[in-house]
Amino acid sequence: MAAKTHRTAAHPTVLSTRALNRATLDRQLLLRRSAMSAKDAVAHLLGLQAQNTKPPYFQLYARLTDFDPGELSGLMESREVVRIVTLRSTLHTHTADDALTLRPLVQAARERELKNFRRGLEGVDLDRLAAVAEELVVERPRPVKELREELLAHWPDADPLALTVAARCLLPLVQVTPRGMWGRSGQVALTTVEHWLGRPAEPVPAPDATVLRYLGAFGPASVMDFQAWAGLTRTKEVFERLRPRLLTFRDERGVELFDLPDAPRPDPGTPAPPRFLPEFDNLLLGHADRTRVIPAVNKGRNGVGNQAYGSVLIDGFFDAVWRVERQGGTAILTVQPLRNLVRDERAEITEEAARMLAAMTDATDHDVRFGTFLDYGD
Repeated sequence: MAAKTHRTAAHPTVLSTRALNRATLDRQLLLRRSAMSAKDAVAHLLGLQAQNTKPPYFQLYARLTDFDPGELSGLMESREVVRIVTLRSTLHTHTADDALTLRPLVQAARERELKNFRRGLEGVDLDRLAAVAEELVVERPRPVKELREELLAHWPDADPLALTVAARCLLPLVQVTPRGMWGRSGQVALTTVEHWLGRPAEPVPAPDATVLRYLGAFGPASVMDFQAWAGLTRTKEVFERLRPRLLTFRDERGVELFDLPDAPRPDPGTPAPPRFLPEFDNLLLGHADRTRVIPAVNKGRNGVGNQAYGSVLIDGFFDAVWRVERQGGTAILTVQPLRNLVRDERAEITEEAARMLAAMTDATDHDVRFGTFLDYGD
């Protein structure tokens, strides 16, 4: 049963945290697994967070029925999806079409990053740097170390890290295969997205279509939610332009939320099965106010320092962390709950973990445990 959305202009419907949770999980394909293809899922989700190589595969496993990692790996090999820095200046796996449109949309934000490295770039002509770097990576994909050394030959007094960051910010660089492919390894080697795909990037698009797609995958959401997800600012006027086409709600704090009229908003009591999300899953990073998925008491508890771990959704909310270790031919998955679990919850989590180990590891034996491996220093 869909949640009621009756409202007046003066008094928009208030959506509870649980209502927002179920709506977002449904659009993220986490209430029930979807039969859509891996490519369609990557497009629907507007990309997969890909700071590390394995998380995109686990993101799709959590969302798709009968997901085969080889499907996404094949899309990478055929250049139908690519790894490129886009949203929030982090590496994402995008469809080729999205890589050619989303990167221009956030390009100005990427260039603003260079202000943080201006001391290391004193005396560097950024236009010339972009031209030199592009010539190098189009000639052939360059490992990061090699690109840095080539740039240092032109600007020996510059900071080496600043030079490579500048190249990444100024140019839409993709990590070429076999980097990121399932079951294979390879160092990071870079070329431009246009060269890799054999077609030019799109002109800088208006953000309207991206806002609508964002709401379809992450909504209902506020202006600040969208800005946090995209790493953009000053988008309120976009929402105002789209307002006649959208519904508006309020959250329990009174923040205005926008949504597509025909988007699913399930009953808050809809069951949510346990799901194992990898580190940095976009569900956990897609809003300024993340309490729809992360209880306030668990904020910042899916890692310590620079070490992040996977997150377990229990009844739709982040309430446990997980990790996998190998001991010989056995894959050991340890779940560390962040609250007391009842027997049925433990049983459901164990079943889901066992299925994931069978599908996503080549281990001959699997062991699911509940224990403590992360010390929060409380």
